[in-house]
Amino acid sequence: MASQANAYIVGAYEHPTRKADDKSLAQLHADVAKGALEDAGLTKDDIDGYFCDTEAPGLGALSMVDYLGLKVRYMDNTDTGGSAYLLHVAHAANAIAQGKCSVALITLAGRPRAAGLNAEPVVDWNIPDMPFEQPYGPTVVNTYGLCAMRHMHEYGTTSEQLAWIKVAASHHAQHNPNAMLKKVVTVEEVVNSPMISDPLHRLDCCVVSDGGGALIVTSAEIAKTLKRKSVRVIGTGEAAKHPSGGQIDLSYSAAAWAGRQAFEQAGVTAADIQYASIYDSFTITALMQIEDLGFCKKGEGGKFVADGGLISGVGKLPFNTDGGGLCNNHPANRGGITKVIEAVRQLRGEAHPAVQVKNCQLALASGMGGWMGSRHGAGVLIMEGV
Repeated sequence: MASQANAYIVGAYEHPTRKADDKSLAQLHADVAKGALEDAGLTKDDIDGYFCDTEAPGLGALSMVDYLGLKVRYMDNTDTGGSAYLLHVAHAANAIAQGKCSVALITLAGRPRAAGLNAEPVVDWNIPDMPFEQPYGPTVVNTYGLCAMRHMHEYGTTSEQLAWIKVAASHHAQHNPNAMLKKVVTVEEVVNSPMISDPLHRLDCCVVSDGGGALIVTSAEIAKTLKRKSVRVIGTGEAAKHPSGGQIDLSYSAAAWAGRQAFEQAGVTAADIQYASIYDSFTITALMQIEDLGFCKKGEGGKFVADGGLISGVGKLPFNTDGGGLCNNHPANRGGITKVIEAVRQLRGEAHPAVQVKNCQLALASGMGGWMGSRHGAGVLIMEGV
């Protein structure tokens, strides 16, 4: 497969905690860094590039490099919410290709559950869009609810079809000992759960957890020296979508653009993908990405996911076999790293046997950050097992 990328994911680790009452944010970063290094068979002295988001403590990457005791020649603090960590992998691949680093450590950590969810949001009127939107009281869930309602209006999508996404995630989560929600649910249970923001019910929404994860990306030369099975990054894409002066079209996401970039770079199509990690902050988030990435035609996502279409071993597109954000975890409102981690497990043949895709060689991970009904960013990775 033709590719501009020459980077390999050689280490991946997901923190087992879902509530970190006894750990600081910096400690969580250190835990996942240690886990990824051990997974790769490397030490902290091998790291010369470091990536994290702006919610890392202190001055982000600058503070964390000091805390972790790293000596690096490249740092990146890119933050686009849930898509940030897919961009970090892409940016690490670019930095490696340019010779700016050769072993990149990427860490995510968060404590939103331990810290509590009842704090009032800070209104900063210096944020450019705040004076235009804040008077109307937007929240994350109701902006996604707007997308769901529009999708239903345009294409006849139903709440029952959206519910199948949660059902699929729950079928997978039952095999994950660390998942927050392990109970398999039915379509009826989803649509009968309390309404949060019409038409999204409580079970259409992701969990809120503490925890995090880490990845290690290296050059081909270093990957070849390691005993661990590695995963090659063969395509990347990133894109942003904005309100456009009030003319925003809610029927599609920025994944439509990011996905096109990734597929073109990788030289493959959606039909070639054997496993997909799709960001699922809400069921509508996953549905729209599935359409925008080309797994089905626009407007046909409801039919595509219905009747077990996303369940491993049953459906057309095995997705989120760890339970995803809907059932497993969603740390720091930036859960995109977990999408990459589960894709790595699948390509290594290390997912739970009940959900492992047979002979999985090609996987996609997609992340969505921000408010899909307003401004948001998408990141897409295409990876192959080697």
